[in-house]
Order: sequence, then C-alpha cells, then structure tokens
Amino acid sequence: MARIVIVGAGQAGAACAAKLRSLGYDGAITLLGEEPAPPYQRPPLSKAYLLGEMEEERLWLRSAAFYAEQKIELRLGAPVRAIDTAARRVMVGDEALGYDELVLTTGSTPRRLPAAIGGDLGGVYTVRTLADVDAMRGEFVAGRRLVIVGGGYIGLEAAAVGAKLGLDVTVLEMAPRILQRVAAPETSDYFRALHASRGVKILESTGLERLLGEGRVSGVRLSDGRELAADFVIAGVGILPGTALAEAAGIVIENGIRTDAMGRTSAAHVWAAGDCASFPWQGGRLRLESVGNAIDQAEAVAANIMGAEAPYVAQPWFWSDQYDTKLQIAGLNTGYDRIVTRGPEGDAVSFWYFRGDTLLAVDAMNDSRAYMVGKRLIEQGKPVDPAAIADPATVLKALLR
Repeated sequence: MARIVIVGAGQAGAACAAKLRSLGYDGAITLLGEEPAPPYQRPPLSKAYLLGEMEEERLWLRSAAFYAEQKIELRLGAPVRAIDTAARRVMVGDEALGYDELVLTTGSTPRRLPAAIGGDLGGVYTVRTLADVDAMRGEFVAGRRLVIVGGGYIGLEAAAVGAKLGLDVTVLEMAPRILQRVAAPETSDYFRALHASRGVKILESTGLERLLGEGRVSGVRLSDGRELAADFVIAGVGILPGTALAEAAGIVIENGIRTDAMGRTSAAHVWAAGDCASFPWQGGRLRLESVGNAIDQAEAVAANIMGAEAPYVAQPWFWSDQYDTKLQIAGLNTGYDRIVTRGPEGDAVSFWYFRGDTLLAVDAMNDSRAYMVGKRLIEQGKPVDPAAIADPATVLKALLR
C-alpha cells in the first residue's frame, strides 16, 4: 500500500494529514510527532493556558478518536533520526519507515540564551512547547520578579500574563523600541503604553550582558552595567526554522527548507510546509511563522500531492492577545512608507501601512471590522485612498465595492 509520512505533528502536520483524507487519499498516512502530546494549538500556550484559563485537552487540535476514524497513524514521542531520500525512508529510532511521499512539517525551535552568559542556569525558560510552559507555570506567583529578554510578541504576551498574575515584570529590548522588527512605531507606542499602565517596566535600547546566579538565575546584568534581581527569566528572542533533518539529508536550505511554489523541496517526493519552509513570494522568498500559514500551506501541499499543481499563494495574517487587547494583523508591512491611523474610537484603533496608495498591512487593536476590511482590500490588491481610511466618516465596508 502507498504511504505518506509526515514528520512533525504540529499545526501543519495535522492539517496536511486531515486534508489528504478529505481529498480522498486512501493510502496509509503516518504522522510522526517528537512530543508526547497529540497535535495541539501553540498560541494559547503563552496566553490562556499559562494563565490557567485553559485545560490541556482544549489545546488539542483533534480528539484521539479523529485519527483512528481517519486511519491516520499518529505516533507520538517518535523523533525522526535521519532521512534517506534515495531509499525513500525515515529512521525512527532503529526502525526504517518507507514512504512514497514525505512531508516535512518540522516547525521551528526557540533561540536560547547562550550558556556563555548563563543561559543554562535553572529558572531560565523559553515559550514554545507544552512542556516549556508546564515547566514554568509554577514560577508565576504574585510578587515574584520576572525578567523577559526580548520585546517581541511572545515576550509581551508573557509580560501580560505576569502582570495579570501580580508579578513584578521587566522587559529588556536591545533595539530602540519594542516590536521594532515587526511593527510601526505607532504600534510599538500603543503596546508600550498598554504595558506601562499595568505596571510592566520596559527597558528599550538595553542589552543583556549576562545572567547572574550559581546553579539558578538570581538576576541579570545589563549592557549599561546595572543589575536587576530576578526570580526567573523568559527568553523571547525569536525562533529558528527546524531544518536540521532536511539539511543532513542534503535538501537545499534557504532561510528554511527551500520549496517551489507547489511545496516541493529539492529532493524528489519530499515536500515541506509551515514554519520550517521558505517559498516563492513576489519575486523573492518568504518564510512565515503563523498558524494561518501553517494550515494553508500544509493543505496546499496535500492538494498538490494529490495532483492539483496549484501554486501556494499566501494570505498572511497574525494575532496577539495582551490583557483585554486583541491585536489582529493582516498582510506584511515590509517596504511601507506611510502609516495612516484610524481612530481611536472607544478602545479600538488601527494603523494602516501604505506604500504610495498600495495598502500593505493593517494592525487592528480591538477593531475586527478594520482587520476584516483591510484583509480583503489587501487580497483584492486594489488602490485605497489613505485619506478615506483616516476619515472617521468613511464606512469601511464601502471601500470593498
């Protein structure tokens, strides 16, 4: 019987397996997961789950019964040791598992603080897996001192949880402003003010020299020589695509596992999707770290395995929850030359990224209407009058006509 093996049982891997079945694939499907938990949602880990507002079972993408009903062999705690693309097999422990088609949905791994500056001390955490969050949950006790290294979305979400639970929270950001790599100054200003209103201390243009402590972290020394006490530390300094298996197998890597527009890698019968994959985009290449991309790209790969021959066209979108603020992002803001602000109206405000009259992206805070209209305008690619966006009298939906 024909067999498709999917390496990586996260959002992309689970989506690919389910899509193959819904498209009528009747061969064997084996979904290999390194973690002991079934495929689960990652975004709530640093939000509702860390706050204790969500049980583990609610994180699961599908019930255990789904995989049995769909005849998807789900193997957990089964890290793949190597891939042999010539023989078409993967090594799971000492077992050689053959495949007709192989899909790599190996995700990403968090950057860790170097051991040379104390990153291997106890009480230093990253936020990526269920095990990561389970390991740190007991640290979140009111009055304790939390230092977060990195002012991106993961770091700020962890800061929000800490502040809500009564911790003394400090965020260190080496760049001149939080969110500098991913957002406009207006969005940075919004979230800086939001966190300050909740008592979070944000230190920008401030690097980490080293972590202090013997065996367990007790503080941090900053680049300016100051020292801060810390009961524990969270590193939110970005992620790296999971390319090690592919690279060892001789598959081409280019900011992730390089794929063509269909999701094929440089090796015959091997595909890739999700955080680990880079794909053609507007004359260059793009790698997206988002749930939406993981699902859409994995489903596109499943369709192409079934013969669709349809290029994957990304429609980027992202979100972040901090306190009572829901940020929804549509599009990619790379290359913007102008920001148009709409609002505030109540607690809703949105920032619209333009290059000339071309709308590139929208950051919408507590404004789902702005997000939805902006997303559709971007997908349509039609010119938008920036003045109309800024005018509170404009009915946004009218711009879609």
